[in-house]
Amino acid sequence: MRELLRAYFSRRTLVSLYNLFFTLSRKLLTSFPLSLLMPKSNDDDVAQSEAVPLLDLVKPSLPISFPIKALQDLKSRSYFDSFHFQFNRSTVPFRRNSDCLPNRPRVLVCHDMKGGYVDDKWVQGCENEAGFAIWHWYLMDIFVYFSHSLVTIPPPCWTNTAHRHGVKVLGTFITEWDEGKATCKEMLATKESAQMYAERLAELATALGFDGWLINIENDIDEEQIPNMKEFVSHLKKVLHLSTPGALVIWYDSVTVRGNLQWQDQLTELNKPFFDLCDGIFMNYTWKESYPNLSAEVAGDRKFDVYMGIDVFGRGSFGGGQWTVNAALDLLKRNNVSAAIFAPGWVYETAQPPNFHTAQNKWWSLVEKSWGIVQTYPQVLPFYSDFNQGFGYHVSLEGRQLSDSPWYNISCQSLQPLLEFNEDNKDIIQVTVDAREASFNGGGNIVFRGKLKGDAYFTTRLFKPHLQLSSSPITISYSVKSDETSNLGILLSFSSPSLETKSILVAPEDPIRRFDDMSLQCLTTSVQTVSEWTVHEASLVMDGHTLTEISAFCYRPENSTKSAEFVALLGHISVKDHVQNQQNPEILLPASSWVIEAHNVELVPGNSSSKILRVKLEWRQKDLEDSAFTRYNVYAENVKSTDLRPRKVLEKPKSETVLLGIAHVPAYYVAELVVESDVKAVRFMVQACGEDASLGKLDEALNLLVDLEGLSVNHD
Repeated sequence: MRELLRAYFSRRTLVSLYNLFFTLSRKLLTSFPLSLLMPKSNDDDVAQSEAVPLLDLVKPSLPISFPIKALQDLKSRSYFDSFHFQFNRSTVPFRRNSDCLPNRPRVLVCHDMKGGYVDDKWVQGCENEAGFAIWHWYLMDIFVYFSHSLVTIPPPCWTNTAHRHGVKVLGTFITEWDEGKATCKEMLATKESAQMYAERLAELATALGFDGWLINIENDIDEEQIPNMKEFVSHLKKVLHLSTPGALVIWYDSVTVRGNLQWQDQLTELNKPFFDLCDGIFMNYTWKESYPNLSAEVAGDRKFDVYMGIDVFGRGSFGGGQWTVNAALDLLKRNNVSAAIFAPGWVYETAQPPNFHTAQNKWWSLVEKSWGIVQTYPQVLPFYSDFNQGFGYHVSLEGRQLSDSPWYNISCQSLQPLLEFNEDNKDIIQVTVDAREASFNGGGNIVFRGKLKGDAYFTTRLFKPHLQLSSSPITISYSVKSDETSNLGILLSFSSPSLETKSILVAPEDPIRRFDDMSLQCLTTSVQTVSEWTVHEASLVMDGHTLTEISAFCYRPENSTKSAEFVALLGHISVKDHVQNQQNPEILLPASSWVIEAHNVELVPGNSSSKILRVKLEWRQKDLEDSAFTRYNVYAENVKSTDLRPRKVLEKPKSETVLLGIAHVPAYYVAELVVESDVKAVRFMVQACGEDASLGKLDEALNLLVDLEGLSVNHD
């Protein structure tokens, strides 16, 4: 109800309505059965009643992300006792060269999508390929995960992919309504209690690998407790900065230093004392045209730490949000302050036509036109992208399709290309990521489709790197699927030490004599793979140069007379230096250097004569506290032979190896593995993946045999 009301009423009206409803509902509890007042449970929702939880968070189950709803649970640290804690750690380190935010106007994006914890709550992924995703990370600096629970912990999928792109991730601490006032009264009872709760929040962020908190106090506070609220904010910032360099505490423009819930919409003497204690302020989104400039004047040399809110739903927001969001962004850019974009999920929630993918790209193109690109990547080698957007209809590995099932897992996003949106000019080649088309790795690609005549060519931006190169050779590799009349090369742009620009075309044949403006070319060696993918590779030395742009180059073969549609799929692109190109993960990390164990093993009845196996797999590298890997492919293989000796002497036949899923921590929970009556054991295999997508041989991967014959069947 709260989410629905927010779409139509102002926040001030909603506060009054909600507090009245909340008071009446508590009185009604003495008159009606509890079942009539509790929402009916939904298997697709992780939202829980405090009185009747949907699941026991200590017992093994499919790993989920969930908020902390009660102050007592924050105080007791019960989150760390849950079965799900270890699965919720982000393992991808923050990518930027510096922990500090750039000294310029910035873009903060606040998630707020359907109340949070929807498809993204399933840590190991789910089967809804139509779940909400964001892939325009190059247009933001900070990402906030928001819900209306007391402590909103970002699901690790958002932190993993945001960090990969150089974006910081914050959780949300929110109190609201009359119940929020009671929470604050308890939390701020003493200076010591304020410090203790601040330390609990800092501990959560550090343990789970995200970058800080948005503090949103949407209720009145007793004025005598304001000093303790200041202590809470100040202490949180202090502890977080010590434990996580570059961490952020951002205050939301809500309660004032007088204890009143009174949104200012600008930086004033009523909210500046909180701004002075933290790393920034997120302004409420009902500001007037003059407020950004006035706020910048008050902030002084900290004006970039003022994030003026823009509600994409348009509820009282300057410019109206939605498809005119650029009106507010343009104004903020002119006034040299930062922007806080609230609820970009509007595109998804309101089903903007013609489809989510197209509408999402169109909406974010408005942000790019107003603000420009704020993230440049890659900045270090190795660089690899297969353009995976975190959802798809199949999974492939080096051109071979391993699965044809739909899936959703934002952690699997690779570095996203900076594709330019163009819906007006239908006479040029259209460039899109299309998860329904074939993939070389994962479930992504870039599709080039359109008209291309004779000696014409087409180029389009893919990435904006900032890679300073040495005398060591670099190797560029990319995969293409196309017919013989549609060719695809990679155009690299460099800046020399004297700031001269140079372009090199990496392509499998020599088109330069037809294209005079291409100054240099590097011919590739090409290898045909399965499923009609061709991998092209070339090496070059650009000592002292900086790689500044990677583009696609579409062209026809020489003397081609074909006028049919140009169609080519780009499956991946990678850049490695010479040393990285020689590394072999199966030699560097043989299975003998790992330990793998099975825990919480359980066998329960299935349909007919089958059974269901549940087991938690955990692995680690010997002599290392933390693994250097952030991704693992997990496979299973049924063993029907009674001979359970090592794999190489197993009797035939044995079942096909099946990809179960992808883990981003060194653990994976197998929840519903169906095994038939003739299966005697299940062999699990874990394949570590390098940053450049390099893999060891599956036959030599870490593996564990779980013997089913010794297990008793638990009838639940």
